[in-house]
Amino acid sequence: MPASYAYLGPEGTFTEVALRTLPETATRELVPYVSVQSALDAVRTGEAEAAFVPIENSVEGGITTTLDELVAGQPLMIYREVLLSITFALLVRPGTGLSDIKTVTAHPAAQPQVRNWLKAHLPHALWESAASNADGARLVQEGRFDAAFAGEFAAARYGLEVLESDIHDAENAQTRFVLVGRPARPAAPTGADKTSVVLWQRDDHPGGLRDLLGEFATRGVNLMLLQSRPTGAGIGNYCFCIDAEGHITDRRVADALMGLKRSCLQVRYLGSYPRAGADPADLDGSSGSASAPVRPGTSDADFVAAADWVGRCQDGRF
Repeated sequence: MPASYAYLGPEGTFTEVALRTLPETATRELVPYVSVQSALDAVRTGEAEAAFVPIENSVEGGITTTLDELVAGQPLMIYREVLLSITFALLVRPGTGLSDIKTVTAHPAAQPQVRNWLKAHLPHALWESAASNADGARLVQEGRFDAAFAGEFAAARYGLEVLESDIHDAENAQTRFVLVGRPARPAAPTGADKTSVVLWQRDDHPGGLRDLLGEFATRGVNLMLLQSRPTGAGIGNYCFCIDAEGHITDRRVADALMGLKRSCLQVRYLGSYPRAGADPADLDGSSGSASAPVRPGTSDADFVAAADWVGRCQDGRF
């Protein structure tokens, strides 16, 4: 039997479309799961080799369900990421018109992306969230809702019609998906990578977050995502999910992580992996998708030279 990839289902989700862009899916069995949690749990139990789930969108930011699952429980690791441009279609049963729609559904992350369209065209329609956009389409097929916001490609799968297409409040909206597996040695650096971690402060004090961010700033490591999530230990107790440019084998990134390990109560490493859309050949910052240029004094060669200088000082050879 081929190895399997779990993904947020059912069939016909944006997650499935993004997953199928990975070449290795040609040799994997793709298995839909009803939730992000169940897909990730399939990896933890060994039921699946990896899981593919949404983690961030350009309108609402981090997908909290996914972030919370990566923060808690048995550790997992991100291996790949995929960016997918998102536009919605309004799917209905055949013969349904706009004036017939009293109830609509979709994944909660879809609502902020169609809110203005909904207000303008269906101001009195009742919204109720579904487990996924494709699941919303299935519920419309079953007659439980009048319409669903989903990918246009889901219409044929669920016997629905596209009443309206190309629906989006924000131009160029994208969702970021990640392939998550069990912890292992990270892939070799590509020159255009991202490292993800979760940080827990040792104690709450003035400038605490500044101190954490300073570990990155003083080493010239650019941050691409910073999201706080409650720890569950009481009001005001948060951990921080961070995406940083670079690979754990880069000296500046490794040095920042060592500093954080010394100062934080806990650090959870979530992986180093290629940045979606980044061109490793373009490292001078001239392309919007490329890595930021390495700041003077923060290259691997600079760290090696500095360590060599300290060693010579210790030996009295300065």
